[in-house]
Amino acid sequence: MANCGKCKKSLLDTKPLELTGGNFDEIVVNSDMPVIIDFWAPWCGPCKMMAPNFEKSATKFPLKVLFAKVNTEVEQHLGSRFGIRSIPTLIIFKDAKEVHRVSGALDEASLNRLVYEFI
Repeated sequence: MANCGKCKKSLLDTKPLELTGGNFDEIVVNSDMPVIIDFWAPWCGPCKMMAPNFEKSATKFPLKVLFAKVNTEVEQHLGSRFGIRSIPTLIIFKDAKEVHRVSGALDEASLNRLVYEFI
């Protein structure tokens, strides 16, 4: 079984992680894989439309990319910290550094093409 050395969760679980102020830095800094984060809010129509695409894409990249979500309604300080002006916004981190960002909802194929650029 492929489990995380720290939290012991399965690395093959492809459900996007919920990031908070308490776990954001630890997860992004310690990830050996690129991390793609969906900054979203529950009231956002385009966010709701993109959510299933984000979850489907996550299933295609186990052990290659870590998919995560930040609810900007709850984690407003993270939205501010990363200058989120519109949602949904996707930010890709590699080696704990932001390497790409895109605002607006993506369909599954566009999201997969974006991920392939960074693995």
